[in-house]
Amino acid sequence: SGCTCVVKPDKNTPLTALAIMELAIRAGIPKGVINVITGNSAEIGQAFTQSDLVKKISFTGSTEVGKLLMKNASRTLTRITLELGGNAPFIVFEDANIENAVTGLMDSKFRNAGQTCVCANRVFVHSSIFAKFSISLVEKVEKLKVGNGMENNDIGPLISQEAITKIEHLISDAIRRGATLLYGGKRHKLGNQFFEPTILANISSAMDIFCTEIFGPVVAIVSFDTVDEVIKLANDTRQGLASYFYAMDMQNIWKVAEALEYGMVGVNSGAISSALIPFGGIKESGFGREGSKYGIEDYLNIKYIHLKNA
Repeated sequence: SGCTCVVKPDKNTPLTALAIMELAIRAGIPKGVINVITGNSAEIGQAFTQSDLVKKISFTGSTEVGKLLMKNASRTLTRITLELGGNAPFIVFEDANIENAVTGLMDSKFRNAGQTCVCANRVFVHSSIFAKFSISLVEKVEKLKVGNGMENNDIGPLISQEAITKIEHLISDAIRRGATLLYGGKRHKLGNQFFEPTILANISSAMDIFCTEIFGPVVAIVSFDTVDEVIKLANDTRQGLASYFYAMDMQNIWKVAEALEYGMVGVNSGAISSALIPFGGIKESGFGREGSKYGIEDYLNIKYIHLKNA
């Protein structure tokens, strides 16, 4: 689009943005076109939202901070795109290919140790295949290797001790309210910020884990019986970013895909991210899109010119 940009990475993960800046310099991008700034998030965010020089703000992060940025950006009516938190449902219907569904869940749930906004958060499994699905999932999870993410391992560390504490609370709250621990459930023997891949069953909407983005290697499984029931449960959240489901009946596929209140729906796939797709959500997961031909539209203004012959 020709826009210059200022990138402000998360304070916990600045190195990737700095590396991209270095690559941009090596690639010959003119000085000042791409800029990276690190520092106090509140101060930088305030500068972005109060400056008349900033024509567009694109934010990826929590719903709480997104709302604050949107409020502050209203002072200058600066355009804003928000890609906020998720609470992705992952539904497995009775006619699904269980092996494929388990593989898809592994792809969705455990990449980056569960620390992505599109990771499966609540796993809904039809009661008729619940036992078979759970056994297969445990067998797969048992084979995951936890360790240094720069080496040949499946699960790396979590971002902070606060992330570990949050997961421990969600697990203990769920078990206290009746959930069943099928696998894992505690800090890994490696210590530091490593956590065991974990599977919890018999999750209900009364538990914190049902309505909270986990952001860790924890699977929370809910049993269901009917299509209408699971659609209602899946949509019972203020977030609406990504969703997934596995089924074979085409009529049911279209019904569920249209009924799910999410910006992205993966059908028989646990990996939906691509530079070619319009990435983004609805409800309190934000608005606007990144990627694909639609992603550039928020960086453009429509100008109408009517020229009449003199």
